[in-house]
Amino acid sequence: MNVTYLVFFAIILIGTLVITHWAAARSRTTHQFYVVSGSLTGFQNGLAIAGDYISSASFLGITGLIAFYGYDGFLYATGFLISYVVLLLWVAEPVQRLGTYSVADVVYERFPKRGIRVMVAISSILISILYMIPQLVASGLLVRLLLGVDYTASVWIIGILMTLYVVSGGMVATSWVQIIKTVLLMGGTLLVVLILLSWVNWNIPQLIHDAKTQSPHGESFFYPGHLFDHSMEKASLTLSLILGTSGLPHILLRFLTVKNAKEARMSAMSATWGIGLFYLMALVLGVGTIAIVGWDSLVSSDPSGNLAALLLAEVVGGDFLVAFVMAVAFATIIAVVTGLIFAATSAFSYDLYHHIWKREQTGVKELLLVARSGAVAIGLISIILSIEMEGVNVAFLVSMTFAIAASSMFPLLILTFYWKRFNIIGAYSTLLTGFVAAILFIFLGTEGAGILPLSNPAIFSVPLGFLGGLIGTLWAKQKPSYNDESFMLRVHIDKQEVPPHD
Repeated sequence: MNVTYLVFFAIILIGTLVITHWAAARSRTTHQFYVVSGSLTGFQNGLAIAGDYISSASFLGITGLIAFYGYDGFLYATGFLISYVVLLLWVAEPVQRLGTYSVADVVYERFPKRGIRVMVAISSILISILYMIPQLVASGLLVRLLLGVDYTASVWIIGILMTLYVVSGGMVATSWVQIIKTVLLMGGTLLVVLILLSWVNWNIPQLIHDAKTQSPHGESFFYPGHLFDHSMEKASLTLSLILGTSGLPHILLRFLTVKNAKEARMSAMSATWGIGLFYLMALVLGVGTIAIVGWDSLVSSDPSGNLAALLLAEVVGGDFLVAFVMAVAFATIIAVVTGLIFAATSAFSYDLYHHIWKREQTGVKELLLVARSGAVAIGLISIILSIEMEGVNVAFLVSMTFAIAASSMFPLLILTFYWKRFNIIGAYSTLLTGFVAAILFIFLGTEGAGILPLSNPAIFSVPLGFLGGLIGTLWAKQKPSYNDESFMLRVHIDKQEVPPHD
């Protein structure tokens, strides 16, 4: 066991436990536990969103994909970044205006039916668990390197710790872990980039030349065509990444922690700047990895590409820099997994238990107890599902989750917010069609049965999600109601921003 690695691991662990202890005293009511009483500023929430969004797949998987595949690997980063424009323009403000404690609240405001709350809550839980799996995969690899324990034990360690944070501190702990993680991640990534550039004497043209020389793709390293066989695959991946963010429950919940739509806009804008700067640095790290570490060392050390950033840190900075990068990656995993566990817990305890089973007849203590018990159950399920995924690139697993969210939750929210004729039957059919279509096409794709030539199904499943909503709505032949009129007014007008009349 490397003592330097252990020291950095201990510092991150102790720091997050201190935050959790502090947050536990501030999570005694449901409003505090679920949404921090709406007390975060737009800038603070933007940092938390960036912490929630820049996952271990981004920090580890994308660096490896760029090193292996050049241009095609960077498509992941550009898709992740552009997705925030969609979120900012069409989704963030309506969610903040309409939601209380969960994503299901938002849809329920227009369609006050128990069935739609159940479906949205279950979808939120499934998407959160699917997204949690690649985070735990990356955590298993990291802790195995850090502490010298095997992969299975590593996944158990990280999963139990993350569950503990949510159980103890709720959204307060989750938010501040994410904010601090963003500061560490941005600072740590910038440090590695500066050391890398210093290593090559700030000769960027030479770095690019070395990347082409070391890569088996040669002069075509910065051209498309290495990871994807045809342009439809690229378009499908980009579509899933751009639209999928707006359907991820743990991202959407973050807009409920601010007090009004103005702060929600500031949140999305702050997050966009932070995420953009990070992916620009990730591009430099990917190019630097292939240029300095070399193709043979990358392939022999880690064929999945998940450890590329660590291999680069080892070459340019030795054990100390590797330990620091590991600590940053560990903090990244902590932030994202706690956010995901919390999103799934919120859907289970607030929507399924409080609203559906108990019909809103629960006290504060009972609801908090159920939320914490649900966090334990969801954490255990995610750990078990992650054990067998050791050899899969985490960035690919993330893209699959994005495709499901883009095909189901995103069409549901867009049609709910912006189509006046949309009705409850259309809502059911949108969610079912998109979810089933995405799962089916993933199973039939190149990573599954191999019947379809695409591994990313969004180009088929996203239109089917919208089509399902269109057909369901037209088939039901329901006329817009008074509730539809008032809902549309609330989507576009924030009461807290309307000046008072004299």
